[in-house]
Amino acid sequence: MDKENKLTVSGKRKTAIAKATIREGKGIVLINRIPYENLDNFRRLNIEEPISIAKKVLKDFNFDISVNVKGGGSESQIEAARLAIARALTGFTKSEELKRKYLDYDKNLLIADTRRKEAYKPGDSKARRKRQSSFR
Repeated sequence: MDKENKLTVSGKRKTAIAKATIREGKGIVLINRIPYENLDNFRRLNIEEPISIAKKVLKDFNFDISVNVKGGGSESQIEAARLAIARALTGFTKSEELKRKYLDYDKNLLIADTRRKEAYKPGDSKARRKRQSSFR
């Protein structure tokens, strides 16, 4: 039995972590075992961005991508999956032109957004807001 040619990469956004596995196939993209076409409209469009750019550059899109996402909220999971898909496509095809197109379109397709929630300060109710006081 010969070893299957596949690549696994990850993408992160806040506390959401997506692991994408790419292999040669028919062009099926699954997110948590659900076809991305079944997502609601805005989330589907977010996932479609790296796929449509790859279709324009590579002409034939014959890759099966399976993304498993855990943690975070629904929007962070979509952003993490989008990052993982773009990284998987550039890593698997080794196409410099595709990488350049991704960076020209949106830098966050290949580079993770490292912003995190600011820590709460001691004695305060929020990260920035200070305790209210009255001077009477």
